[in-house]
Amino acid sequence: MFAIIKTGGKQIKVSQGDEIFVEMLTGVEGDKVRFDEVLMIDGKIGSPTIKGAAVTGVIMKQGKQKKIVVFHYKPKKNVHKKYGHRQPYTKVKIEEISLTGASASKTAPAASSAPAAPKAAPAVKPAAEVKPVGEKVAEAKPATVSKPATAKPAAPKTTTTTAKPKSPSTTAAKTTAAKKPAEDKNTDK
Repeated sequence: MFAIIKTGGKQIKVSQGDEIFVEMLTGVEGDKVRFDEVLMIDGKIGSPTIKGAAVTGVIMKQGKQKKIVVFHYKPKKNVHKKYGHRQPYTKVKIEEISLTGASASKTAPAASSAPAAPKAAPAVKPAAEVKPVGEKVAEAKPATVSKPATAKPAAPKTTTTTAKPKSPSTTAAKTTAAKKPAEDKNTDK
């Protein structure tokens, strides 16, 4: 007897006594796990799952796979990034495949294959005050201590003047002045 189950986003073909590796499930070694998403059992196909069918198993081991080295290299950019990743897994031994799920529920408590948060007792919160919607209620705000304002000395005032256009007489005098002839800098005598 075999079944195809769906867990961790993957479809896995299992039979009784198989040890399979699935994505990390909550629980410790020795806990019973029940897979409710059964897609097929011995040729009976569900749409998408078979209602009432279940596959039960026992958690054998929780661990991590071998490290995968990821290396990013960008040519001519001086970029070399190297890091690794270890995917967590759960090793499960399949104990029973049930079309009705009745015998599986008698032997094992129903532990879903989906990772679920542990159920904690809800914390008791004190009753909140009911405030009227239309009216604003004045709340007491803590008094803030304001710092005394320190007087800063006034910055010196600067005056800006506009540039006066040059008179034609001063520019003409400069251009008419006799210029010395440029001396030959290459004197190899």
